[in-house]
Amino acid sequence: MSGPTVLVLFAHPALERSRVHRRLIEIPRALPGVTVRDLYQLYPDFEVDVAAEQEQLAAHDTIVMQHPLYWYSVPPLMRQWQDLVLTYGWAYGREGNALVGKRLMHALSAGGGEEAYRPEGQNRFALDTFLRPCEQTAVLCGMDWLPPWVIHGTHALSVEQITERAEGYRERLAALVSDSHSADRGADAR
Repeated sequence: MSGPTVLVLFAHPALERSRVHRRLIEIPRALPGVTVRDLYQLYPDFEVDVAAEQEQLAAHDTIVMQHPLYWYSVPPLMRQWQDLVLTYGWAYGREGNALVGKRLMHALSAGGGEEAYRPEGQNRFALDTFLRPCEQTAVLCGMDWLPPWVIHGTHALSVEQITERAEGYRERLAALVSDSHSADRGADAR
């Protein structure tokens, strides 16, 4: 595959107020081998172009869903996107094999620190618990679930800390691109 292998589906309902995601979304936009689709920019009316989105998914090996943790889930438009795009007979079901073998990762921010996502913490559960529906969606579609990339405590981060975390995101995305290209060239490239 000579084209992009990583698709970043970005959803933030209030990007103008987000210091973190305004910085983070610059990362995939600057990386070769990555396609970015800003769902709120593309579909401000929530009228998702299902055929265009399915075409993008089919053309990429790895899908990254970048978003803030929004009421312990994904933002509303990303949920709408899932409901409309991941259809029976295409993404799952008897003949739904379009996503089999692709990889899915969430890159997300959480306002609370890591300590807030523990049984004794404010949110009472580990972050992985809140991501179980996302993981099960990947499994249902025959995708490989990758561990999420998470930036915690976003409300308290300094500009320097955001920059440091953004570098970690760049490294993770670059590794995903590299892995996709290696897989495309076959075992001899490893």
